[in-house]
Amino acid sequence: MRLGYYAHHHGSGHCRQIDKLAALLPVDAKRQLIVFTSLSLDDYAFSCLDEQQIIRLQAEDECADDVLKGRAGEHWQPASLHYSPVGNSNIQKRSHQILDTIYQRKIDLMIIDVSVEVAMLCRATSIPYLYIRLPGIRDDIPHLNAFAGALALLAPYPRLLEASMTPEWVGKKTLYLDFINTAQQKELTYREFIEILAKLNTSNLKDWEEDTSTIITVIKGYGGHEAIDIKLPELRRLLPNAFIISLGPINDDMRCHVDIAAQVNDVTPFIQHSDYLLMACGLNAVAQAYDYATPLVVLPDNRPHQEQEVMAQALINQECALSWQQFKTLLSHKQTHTNPNGQSVNKAQPKSVSKSSNVNRNKDCLTAAQEFMDSTTQYPTTKAWFEKWLLPKLELNPDY
Repeated sequence: MRLGYYAHHHGSGHCRQIDKLAALLPVDAKRQLIVFTSLSLDDYAFSCLDEQQIIRLQAEDECADDVLKGRAGEHWQPASLHYSPVGNSNIQKRSHQILDTIYQRKIDLMIIDVSVEVAMLCRATSIPYLYIRLPGIRDDIPHLNAFAGALALLAPYPRLLEASMTPEWVGKKTLYLDFINTAQQKELTYREFIEILAKLNTSNLKDWEEDTSTIITVIKGYGGHEAIDIKLPELRRLLPNAFIISLGPINDDMRCHVDIAAQVNDVTPFIQHSDYLLMACGLNAVAQAYDYATPLVVLPDNRPHQEQEVMAQALINQECALSWQQFKTLLSHKQTHTNPNGQSVNKAQPKSVSKSSNVNRNKDCLTAAQEFMDSTTQYPTTKAWFEKWLLPKLELNPDY
């Protein structure tokens, strides 16, 4: 089967998700994959796909000459759509781009990550699609219609982290792919990690004390970082002697609260060797940190449908993460213990101990996604795949 993938343009996470899935395909199948996105090449460059496989779509912003706005009043807004301007030439062009490419490239199955409107476009034109389910409360009519119109739903996170408010039928129709990590990064020793820190900022390591210094790494993405930055002054007050690293964007007035503020290509060594990791709850970020034993403190961003709040709560409920308040409570307990000199002990655990969890867990996390991607290469038609692989996998039968 030839696959098409629609990657939404809010942030780079949707494009990164298909980049990771594409890495699981054999070479021939990977070359046939087509990605649709209105994200520019400057915003995201694919690592596993050639640019000729990327269809850069027209933007879908409202225009001054639209007949109706994208979110019109109740008498003009279809209940099955979130956003539907009328007379918008860009949306007309992008819809033509999508449909014409599907026809010309003979795409058999679309994967939509995420857009109710593209889902309805596919269903109305009889194109089979799978719909990516993100965390959060998505019980509105447009989402439920998009879910109902899909052959199946794909959740890029473990079933264990499913929200309790998810409708039963939605869960039954979902393939849980677990967190997807395809990059095999070489794990560095603690000494190699300190060498990285020294290159980033030599002056702040002059008085380094390996046995007593607590390392806190704060990871932020470009989808929004102000909410985490606001916590930095309090973090410094809580751990005045800690070595605090900020990775990603940072407001200039917050740099004084951290020891290092940097942009890096690989955060794995920081996850592996930090005593605590603070970050929001974007899927790709959580996926990367999930398989390490480093204590995770979640500071969810304010996103539509409470996407990050729901994921954060699921991680907390499964004791895979701490809330900010739990983190502060934990520190207050630790700081009641003092060393023989009467100084507060901030140290979390010996740095000589690798923080990697059981490697088999990461292998298990790849299995579901790998099995799904492999299945799309094993059947000549979507109908055969749907009937012989997907329906038995879901243990469902549609009512004809």
